[in-house]
Amino acid sequence: MSDPFIHDLAVIDDGAEIGSGTRVWHFAHVRGSARIGKDCIIGKDVYIDAGVTIGDRVKIQNGVSVYHGVTIEDDVFCGPHMTFTNDIYPRAFSDSWKVIKTLVKKGASIGAHATIVCDTTLGKYCMVGSGAVVTREVPDHGLVIGNPARLIGFVCTCGQPLKREIGRDDETVTYECDECGEKIAIPQSDFKRKVR
Repeated sequence: MSDPFIHDLAVIDDGAEIGSGTRVWHFAHVRGSARIGKDCIIGKDVYIDAGVTIGDRVKIQNGVSVYHGVTIEDDVFCGPHMTFTNDIYPRAFSDSWKVIKTLVKKGASIGAHATIVCDTTLGKYCMVGSGAVVTREVPDHGLVIGNPARLIGFVCTCGQPLKREIGRDDETVTYECDECGEKIAIPQSDFKRKVR
C-alpha cells in the first residue's frame, strides 16, 4: 500500500480522508468530512464537497465538482467537466434549500460535459454519453445520450455496446459481448424502455 499523492497546489481540508494510492492533482479542493477511497485519480480543478463519499479506483477528470449529496461507488469514471447538481429548485437568496441525493453505482461511466440532475441513480456499469442531460434513473448497463438523456441500448461490463442478442424469456433479454464474450441479462422492464 502506498501513501496518497497530494500535489503541492491541491487543498485538502482537515478531516478529509484519502485512501492509499490515490493521486490528487493541482488546484483540486477536497473538503473536510469527504471520504475518497484507494487508487483514485482526482484531476486538476476538481472540487469534492464536504460529506461526499467516493469509492475505490474512481477516476474524476479535470474540472468536475462533486457536491454534497453525491455518492460515487467503486470503479466509476467521471469525464472532463461533467456536472452534478444537488438542488432541484435552486435560488441564490433562499435559505430553505435542501440537498437532493444522487447515487452513481459501481463501474458507471459519465462522458465529458454530461449533466446529472439530482434525485437520480446511475446503474452499475451504465454509460452516459458526452453532453447528455440525465433527468431520470439509468438502468444497470444502460447507454443513454441526448437532452433529456434517453436509453438507446446497453453496454457490457467492458464498456462495448451489446449488439448480439442470444436469448430472451418473460423476465430478461440476454446479450453476449462481441468484444469479451461476457453474457449480460437485461431485465425486460429495462429493455422495454429502450428507444428504437
